[in-house]
Amino acid sequence: MTLSAKDAQQLEKRTTRFSSSAALLRTPNLSSGAEEDKRKEISLYFTNTFDTYTQLFDCLVDDNGFYQKAIPLRHPLIFYLGHTATFFVNKLVLAKLLPERIDPHMESVFAVGVDEMSWDDLSEESYDWPSVSEVKEYRAKVRARVLQLIDSLALSLPINWENTWWPIIMGIEHERIHLETSSVLIRQHDLAKVKRLPQWSACVDSGEAPKNKLITVSAGSVSIGKSTDDAFYGWDNEYGQHNADVAEFKASKYLVSNQEYLEFVEAGGYERDRFWSEEGLSWRQYAKAEHPCFWLRQDRWRMRLMTEEIDMPWDWPAEVNCHEAKAFCEWKGEQTGQVIRMPTEDEWHLLCKQAGVQELGNNVASANLHLDHYASCCPVTRYQHGEWFDVVGNVWQWTETPIYPLDNFKVHPLYDDFTTPTFDGKHNLIKGGSWISSGNEARLSARYAFRRHFTQHAGFRYIASDAEASEVKVYYESDKLLSEYAEFHFGDSWYGVENFPKALADIALKAMKGKASGRALDLGCACGRASFELARHFDAVDGIDFSANFIRLGAKMAQQGAVRYARVEEGDLVSYHTRTLENLGLATNAERVSFYQGDACNLKPQFTGYDLVLAANLIDRLYQPSRFLEDMAQRVNDGGLLIIASPYTWLEEHTPKEEWIGGFKKDGESYTTLDGLKDHLSKHFKLLGEPQKVPFVIRETQHKFQHTLSELTIWERLPR
Repeated sequence: MTLSAKDAQQLEKRTTRFSSSAALLRTPNLSSGAEEDKRKEISLYFTNTFDTYTQLFDCLVDDNGFYQKAIPLRHPLIFYLGHTATFFVNKLVLAKLLPERIDPHMESVFAVGVDEMSWDDLSEESYDWPSVSEVKEYRAKVRARVLQLIDSLALSLPINWENTWWPIIMGIEHERIHLETSSVLIRQHDLAKVKRLPQWSACVDSGEAPKNKLITVSAGSVSIGKSTDDAFYGWDNEYGQHNADVAEFKASKYLVSNQEYLEFVEAGGYERDRFWSEEGLSWRQYAKAEHPCFWLRQDRWRMRLMTEEIDMPWDWPAEVNCHEAKAFCEWKGEQTGQVIRMPTEDEWHLLCKQAGVQELGNNVASANLHLDHYASCCPVTRYQHGEWFDVVGNVWQWTETPIYPLDNFKVHPLYDDFTTPTFDGKHNLIKGGSWISSGNEARLSARYAFRRHFTQHAGFRYIASDAEASEVKVYYESDKLLSEYAEFHFGDSWYGVENFPKALADIALKAMKGKASGRALDLGCACGRASFELARHFDAVDGIDFSANFIRLGAKMAQQGAVRYARVEEGDLVSYHTRTLENLGLATNAERVSFYQGDACNLKPQFTGYDLVLAANLIDRLYQPSRFLEDMAQRVNDGGLLIIASPYTWLEEHTPKEEWIGGFKKDGESYTTLDGLKDHLSKHFKLLGEPQKVPFVIRETQHKFQHTLSELTIWERLPR
């Protein structure tokens, strides 16, 4: 059902708009309560979140501020205004709760943010941003459509991963995350582009900073990880198990204050290379950093808040990135003669336990958390937890621990790239939440991580310990499907059947003889073998796949020239394999290949002008294959080729039956997929030759293989 703007406005009136940043609702218990009461609770949680997020952007003076980047590494704020609404639509379409998109153009532009992947396209020439009013109208439509779902969708408790309501909660919690990250971008924006608002009022209290001291945390054990029947929403990285015995250590009573951090600055900490890690030194030199980014050196020290500048509040926590925190600890250790560092994730949990910190309830938080108090930090002496202060809240706390998968970690099929891209040893965990952290972020089980050079509302406390920070197994590449496809693309051949992606590329290159060889598109590229093969002939090849996990593996092969994976042999027995581009004779091709995550039914406008489009084993896995076929006419150059290969295994779990383009009776006669292809493509393409069968074998274990025939057709684009 498509909603008009008028319908959206009428439905919007049914809920009370949120008007105060001090009234953020808590993330709901998804296991207990009357079902209709739970429906109302989730409805309020959604509107409370959605409207608060919309109102955050009222902090911009005018529309111009939406289109100027706050920092080079992120999109302008117009993207973030539209992104969270698009996220709802994308997940609800994927979950088959929405039969169609609300605005395909918006949902193409706002789909994928800057997630620090090598394939992200940050060229502003690639984006034609819509107007602010258009995005707000789009948000109103999404808001109304989600409320319709909440009103009508059958509800049964508990709401867990398999429950149809899970993507709704996922969308709400995703927007809570962006409430925080967008507030950081507003804080980094040109001050002339923002304005103070009463509902986003900063703390006005400041005084003399306390003298910090170390307090002993006794040795103990910690258990981290949620069970699948946990009552509260969690992201994939929170599930699983991790148990650890933690040695005794001493933790600073307070977060490091601006005053304490000033000692490091005035001691020349930003000029002395010995305090900085190799990575941290590279960042410091690149950024030309001389002090924390929110500090302003004028006639006196001042600080930038979200919408204003104030005289430096010396008793507030110092907000720094992970490199700066580590450099301070090195300096502090030299000053004290102790081994000083940040806590690990395990040590932070032990500190929480001994400080008596409890999960956030419905009362006003006894911490600067969840926007219960201020739209800023506050003095580090305000909220006491046991013998310490700010064990949670005020600012996120950097840890020594790179994020890693807990035992029995699994990805959720609706969001397979929430965490796995960060299992790279470059993203450190932050714990405890900040003044604006809300919903899932404010729970002790939350596990968020950022690149060490990134700025958040984050600071740190330090510990003294003779124990080294525990090592964790960061790298994760044991997913069965990924391993099977790594083998399928780059591994051995079986039963005399040629490598399928290579065979398709060879057929394509033979068909392209005498034609232009500028750009090629490998659509549904999976791990990218055909992309590398096509690059033997084409100047540039784009590989696009819906799965971020597949794309990441292809990009890793392009960057590092090798992939490593565990191949299942039998039961829990695996063998380990390394495949390289050099051994495949493709090493010189990698620089001509680029990988992108994308939806074949809703590609971004810049993916056009191709001399060849290869769509391998794709069409029978699309939710709307007819749209894909219609779209190809504008993306293939005159005389260029569209090559489609598929076993035509139509399944309703992938494609609604009414969207099948073949494999059924029509007018009493058999109507094949080839018939459907001819009907859809004949207006713009000419079929070259007869279809051919191309076999492929997918290895699952040493005793189980899938042998399939894919029908390949070649279509030439007619002159326009």
